[in-house]
Amino acid sequence: MTFPLRRAPTAAATASALLLAVTACSEGSPEQAPLSASATSSASASASEQPQTSASASPSGSDRSTPMDLRVTLDGQPVEASLNDSPAARDLASLLPLTLGLEDFHGTERIADPPRKLTTEDAPEPEAPKTGDLTYYAPWGNLAIFYKDGPSASSDLLVLGHIGADADQLSGADRITIEAAP
Repeated sequence: MTFPLRRAPTAAATASALLLAVTACSEGSPEQAPLSASATSSASASASEQPQTSASASPSGSDRSTPMDLRVTLDGQPVEASLNDSPAARDLASLLPLTLGLEDFHGTERIADPPRKLTTEDAPEPEAPKTGDLTYYAPWGNLAIFYKDGPSASSDLLVLGHIGADADQLSGADRITIEAAP
């Protein structure tokens, strides 16, 4: 895996804001605070059928994808966005609301620095970032919003959520505001 030596703070700030929103909207653990009735039914069925496996196994990235909707603006323009239900995303959600300046990094992403580093405990399985993904790069503690598909999966890069804007809007964004959705 190869990562550039410097990451800009902009994307990091965005990811932090999204995580804070997730945390603010889900008071309990991911297993205790699913965001939909179907997720609740699935979690209950899994817990009753295999309580030891559910309690001890670390869910994969797809298992932690119960989205939390956010209010996000890029340069004042509202865009759809959501955070997954990973611990890092919930930690970011605890920092909301956030407004962060974005900088280009490596011709692939916009980055920002959140006010503090996010947790990386119980991180989901690594996955390669896709256009629109909001991520957290743990070694540098910054958020990144990818406007092009990123490198291969790395345990240092945590996908926190997704921003539903096109690549042109993401690549030119200078400022992001992230708030918990009402």
